Amino acid sequence: MLPSELIERKRDGHELTREELGFLLSGFQAGDVADYQISAFLMAVYFRGLSAAELSALTGAMIDSGRRLDFSGGETPAVDKHSTGGVGDKVSLVLAPLLAEFGLRVPMMSGRGLGHTGGTLDKLDAIPGFRTQIDLTEFEAILAEVGCAMIGQTPDVAPLDGRLYALRDVTATVQSIPLIASSIISKKVAEGTEALVLDVKYGSGAFMPDYEDALELAQILVTLAAAEGLKASALLTAMEQPLGVTVGNALEVRESIDTLRGGGPADLREVTLALCAEAAVLSGLADESTARARLEEILDSGAALERFAKLIERQGGDPGVVEDADRLPSAPVREPWLASHGGFVGAIDARQVGLAAIELGAGRARIEDVVDPAVGFEIECAIGDSVETGQRLATIHAASESAAEAAADRLRRAIALVPDPPPEAPPLVRCRIEPGG
Repeated sequence: MLPSELIERKRDGHELTREELGFLLSGFQAGDVADYQISAFLMAVYFRGLSAAELSALTGAMIDSGRRLDFSGGETPAVDKHSTGGVGDKVSLVLAPLLAEFGLRVPMMSGRGLGHTGGTLDKLDAIPGFRTQIDLTEFEAILAEVGCAMIGQTPDVAPLDGRLYALRDVTATVQSIPLIASSIISKKVAEGTEALVLDVKYGSGAFMPDYEDALELAQILVTLAAAEGLKASALLTAMEQPLGVTVGNALEVRESIDTLRGGGPADLREVTLALCAEAAVLSGLADESTARARLEEILDSGAALERFAKLIERQGGDPGVVEDADRLPSAPVREPWLASHGGFVGAIDARQVGLAAIELGAGRARIEDVVDPAVGFEIECAIGDSVETGQRLATIHAASESAAEAAADRLRRAIALVPDPPPEAPPLVRCRIEPGG
């Protein structure tokens, strides 16, 4: 077989066999199939999709490319959450210690920013000294000691997915439903998760802006997870505007700490509690109302923040950031962005905000780009807000005045002021998907 022959067949809409996919993917791992050839294959999948058999084969190849952990023997269930990506989505930083304090184990293997969305690892890297690249033995030890652990993909777990993930980010193939599904489920199966709650986002800042596409993705994810032996469900959540107030790594860590202290923005708190309650139900520890009440109590008490401090210290970071957020990186330039006229906030294009954050340096335009942890935005308005001329709508955190000016231009395209109140925004949590419907 020739790689070009298989790429051509997929490009023309033909189904590849498990053996043909195996040849292509194992060749990529071994270095016999080039990055540019796999990039062409990814683009073919983007346009042609994958059959159920192809999706199963791709997911299996990712799982089998490395080790498969097993946490099923523990006293408490091992659960995880995965978001399909959003702007300002720092839920994982709150959810992991909150669920650990609730009594679950959370082995969380996360990724970096993808496309216009932020990544959990980039946020954790903003904490001085925090180590996300640790071996699996230490990962297991941290989980046993703290109740949660948050690391990046290792060469031992689904390494094929890691390489494909990096290529997808720079080849405009992020939004492919089968590629998203296989990437997510392969990692979660390989990391030893027993139950998985999926946060599938739709709206301007999501990879699946259209609700129907997001619904299709949620159904495929839940079905694929169940086929691989995971208890799984999905919540469809709105991403019409950034989640919370901050966009940018150190800024989002600050906001996460505020939320773990019992404060934080109402939308971030709501989405986090909904996902945590879902994880508790999947694990069989409580019904939804009981779980929700207990989770709110933990969050308001600050106990989950103490757990987060323990996690930071155990993974080599400075736990002092929990009490003194000024220990986090901060940008030298802070520029307010003001309303040019009065009216109402009619829309906040979260995708444009995410792209503006990348231009500031909070994300990557190329694989080799270095992230600036300090830069980003505070978006100090929400859809439907009434505003006056000269009112501050955002604060830009930038490395230079010129970078701040460029970000302001992008914000002008992202935040629309209209003369009349806009229609009521959709609920944050739209619906729940479980196997079979």
